[in-house]
Amino acid sequence: MTRAAGIRLAVSWLTVLPVRGPDDVDRAGASRAIALAPVVGALLGAGAAALLWALTGAGASAPLAGLVTVAALALLTRGMHLDGLSDAMDGLGSYGPPERARQIMKSGGVGPFGAAALIFAIGVQSFAFAALADAGRWFAVALAVATGRVVVVLACRRGVPGAPGTAFGALVSDTQSPLIGAGWVVVALSCAVLAVPEHPWLGPVAVAVSVGIAALAIRHMVRRFGGLSGDVLGAGIEISVTVAAAGLSLAG
Repeated sequence: MTRAAGIRLAVSWLTVLPVRGPDDVDRAGASRAIALAPVVGALLGAGAAALLWALTGAGASAPLAGLVTVAALALLTRGMHLDGLSDAMDGLGSYGPPERARQIMKSGGVGPFGAAALIFAIGVQSFAFAALADAGRWFAVALAVATGRVVVVLACRRGVPGAPGTAFGALVSDTQSPLIGAGWVVVALSCAVLAVPEHPWLGPVAVAVSVGIAALAIRHMVRRFGGLSGDVLGAGIEISVTVAAAGLSLAG
């Protein structure tokens, strides 16, 4: 699979944009697409920053603009990542064996743990985007969204198994070289220096903490659920974006 085909596949997986990937996807193709997930994150982040700028420029209050931007991101990603966060938190809250947790995650309902996680993530992201809009930190908005997709590459690193009964998890797990994930982290940290110009140290710290917390959460979920799944990836994305946006919105 060429790089262009990999990007098309990544866009078709991670967004609702009318981009069609290859009809048949093997693990090699999936590996290429996952490795390019941060590129899709950068596109989504740029769109989120542009929408937030346009809304505030049109007179919308920063909190309203932040909430609409979070909703737009959910629409652009089919709500998959928020759904993954909800399902994963319900699975973790079950305190049952991995088989039971996976069954709860596949049930399709939203339990108390999932609902609380959704409210918290949407609320924090909305208020953080509002604060970033007030501060004029448009690049920081894009960076927070893109950082969540860097975590996807780390989650699919070599040695991480797919959860039983999860087709997508089995397809993308254990496909990424640690060097690719480390490379994307370095890129994110380098870009983060520009995210908060008045405090150049704040961006890298926020990104590092975001990636670290999301990586630890994914590691726990993989161990708890018996492997990697699409819900775990979605949860990791939302955790990372939430922490990154909150950190980048701090006054310094």
